[in-house]
Amino acid sequence: MPFIETADKTTLFYNDWGAGNPVVLIHGWPLHADMWEYQSVFLASQGMRAIAYDRRGFGRSAQPSGGYDYDTLADDLKALLDALDLRDVTLVGFSMGGGEVARYMRRHAGGRVARTVLVSAVTPYLMKADSYPGGVEPDVFDEMTEGLLADRPYFFTGFGKQFFGVGMLNLSVTSEMLQWTHGMAMMASPRASLACVRAFSETDFRPDLAAFRVPTLLIHGTDDAIVPIDQSTRMAAPLISGATLIEYDGAPHALFITEKDRLNRDLLDFAKG
Repeated sequence: MPFIETADKTTLFYNDWGAGNPVVLIHGWPLHADMWEYQSVFLASQGMRAIAYDRRGFGRSAQPSGGYDYDTLADDLKALLDALDLRDVTLVGFSMGGGEVARYMRRHAGGRVARTVLVSAVTPYLMKADSYPGGVEPDVFDEMTEGLLADRPYFFTGFGKQFFGVGMLNLSVTSEMLQWTHGMAMMASPRASLACVRAFSETDFRPDLAAFRVPTLLIHGTDDAIVPIDQSTRMAAPLISGATLIEYDGAPHALFITEKDRLNRDLLDFAKG
């Protein structure tokens, strides 16, 4: 299996399919690179090079005890881009992965990147604070931590239903899809799962968004119950110079599955410039 090594000797697994202009896909919490299956297959079939990697602590990557802050995660992304010598990259971050894109653009001055996409992203700042009164109440993230510590498999089952917008009258995905993503979540290190809740909820990305200097597309579902659009992307869009926002009306968080055909087209059109 293909791996690269980061600055602190952590090994990261990645998929690398197709040939052409590179599209690097960063997964959301608590999944891994395989969540991008439908996008990677499609992009590769359309003459693009689709690269998706497992964040440290998730999937098939190593599970170190630390390094789950966004500075380190952005450095991991840089290590991947450098190791594969990627240029003119379209950088796509989903949910938590949107934070990695943002931190990379400021910390590493957007090196090697030609355009960026934030999908259902946690930017600009998820948690309510004195300087950000429109954020999500801190108790929400405390409850997530408590659920993970009490019964991680059970927590991920309920979280997965919210992730896909599944309810009594809305069976938007099959039970097999829920099982597949639950299995991905359970591959994550418990330590990484807990640490990343704090990272994506407590990190203020507003200074990072001011550093974007490339064409940027933001995509978000209006019925996202995991990362509500009013407390994230609608706030982020004005902070990124020249950004384009596309709202998927009535769509939940997991656009990579529930809206995969539309998302595939939007990613391809944007990556082709």
